[in-house]
Amino acid sequence: MRIFYAVSPTPNAEALKNSTLWHQNLYPPLLELGHDVIQFRYDFTRHIDHANTRNPADMAYIAANRPILERHLLDEISAAHTQAPIDLFFSYFYDACVTPETIRTIKQMGIRTVNFYCNAVHQFYLIEKLAPEYDACMVPEQEALAHYAAVGANAIHVQMAANPAVYKPYPLPHRYPVSFVGQKYLNREPLMLYLYQHGIDVYAFGPHWREPHLFTAEQRIKRRLRPIKQLLTGTQSKRADAEMLPVDRLGPPLSDDELIKLYSRSQISLGFSEVQDPQTGVIKRHIRLRDFEAPMSGALYFTGYQDELREFYEIDREIVCYDTPAELLDKVRYYLSHEAEADQIRAAGLARARRDHTWKNRFVQLFSAMGLA
Repeated sequence: MRIFYAVSPTPNAEALKNSTLWHQNLYPPLLELGHDVIQFRYDFTRHIDHANTRNPADMAYIAANRPILERHLLDEISAAHTQAPIDLFFSYFYDACVTPETIRTIKQMGIRTVNFYCNAVHQFYLIEKLAPEYDACMVPEQEALAHYAAVGANAIHVQMAANPAVYKPYPLPHRYPVSFVGQKYLNREPLMLYLYQHGIDVYAFGPHWREPHLFTAEQRIKRRLRPIKQLLTGTQSKRADAEMLPVDRLGPPLSDDELIKLYSRSQISLGFSEVQDPQTGVIKRHIRLRDFEAPMSGALYFTGYQDELREFYEIDREIVCYDTPAELLDKVRYYLSHEAEADQIRAAGLARARRDHTWKNRFVQLFSAMGLA
């Protein structure tokens, strides 16, 4: 199959500008499956940086620059299609990238279209205009399927995964008892602080961790965000809001290589599944890329419990889940002191991820659902 591929190399252009993990995850498996893949050469990471259609400054950028992206896209697709017929247009686009008319133009060339997007649980508004125009939308979050149905889009539930050629264990000694890599966001800081205050040696790496709290109490009220202490216990505490993890426990964003090696350097690797709707303030859990990249990297992986995870792992045998801070603390203490059991879970999670949770498997599932060879 001949595929025109329009995906930014980074999963988060604003926070992870130098990362190419999205490209490393998605592009090579398509080649390994034998497809002829033509990459979109135009760099649209700046468009991803300005994707918020509810932000006036972003809307000004979109108005000025979206036509440029569209022109490059149609020129490149037309040239490639003339050279040899394109069977599938595969993108990771927001409404900020192109208009519905551009997707319709691509379909009029006789090209099937599919868009991948993985934040629809809490940010569906970023793609709600484009989604119905595609022949199919690749949707990892089960809970988001209703959003697509509401706008008449054809959603195919295909879960996240990882590329075993990229994510793998390294023969490195454990340096960190408990670590987390990712942005400081929502309940991540208070949960890390909770563990630290109860004697757990924790480390966090990523954007904003060395900065003060991102929002003042007044800003939290305006943004409908809960006070930090309330995220844990439902109560407020000025003292908790004033505390931070020691700076020697906080690190900068990691390179792609160091991010993966951190899983091998850590006895326990944490994941946080919570996201927050920016309009309603509602907090939800959903499956993340980390749920597959960490086990595939040989991590003893902990994350917040959600029912959908049971479709992909045996809970507490292949990964470890928790519901409350107290449960998290108890399980962290247990596995830090029971190394043999921890190693069994690491090995089981690694084997399950390598067997079932690769992007090659996911693409086979997607193309089969679309009726493509």
